[in-house]
Amino acid sequence: MKTFFCLPEKGNGSYRSLAILRWVMVLIFVAFGIQKFTPQSAHGIVLYISNSPFVSWLSIFGVRGEADFLGIVELSIAVLLAVGSAIPVLSAVGSLMAAGSFAITWSFFFTTPDVVKWSFSTDPIAWNLTGEFLFKDIVLLCVCSVLFLASLPQSTTNSSRSAQNGRQSKD
Repeated sequence: MKTFFCLPEKGNGSYRSLAILRWVMVLIFVAFGIQKFTPQSAHGIVLYISNSPFVSWLSIFGVRGEADFLGIVELSIAVLLAVGSAIPVLSAVGSLMAAGSFAITWSFFFTTPDVVKWSFSTDPIAWNLTGEFLFKDIVLLCVCSVLFLASLPQSTTNSSRSAQNGRQSKD
């Protein structure tokens, strides 16, 4: 059983359009990565980081250090995604890291104080502009997850499909 990773956009049919998603994600990570090196961005992310159970440890680097660290990570993800257009295993690693980063930032929606006001009497989910900004990360998380799943070896995805089809026929 060979377990070579795949290039998502080299697949048949609708997989070819995944190239668009890959390069959009590269642009997003380059833009967000560069932005982390500015003083405004460094100070803007302090509230999210300090309240996160996943990345609050970054505060040991100080305000600029934590932003620089995240900027380096985001630019590294951009490079992995870009190089992953030619090297399948880097496509899988880059898209998995990208999905992980968006899973963490999506968690800020729940861990940052005053982003969401939950209420049964008025608006069930009332969020502020920060909440609106963070809410989009669920879509970006899904995009990166699709890129990762499409990067998996065909034998892995085919065997899981076969197992699903077998279960469905028994039902």
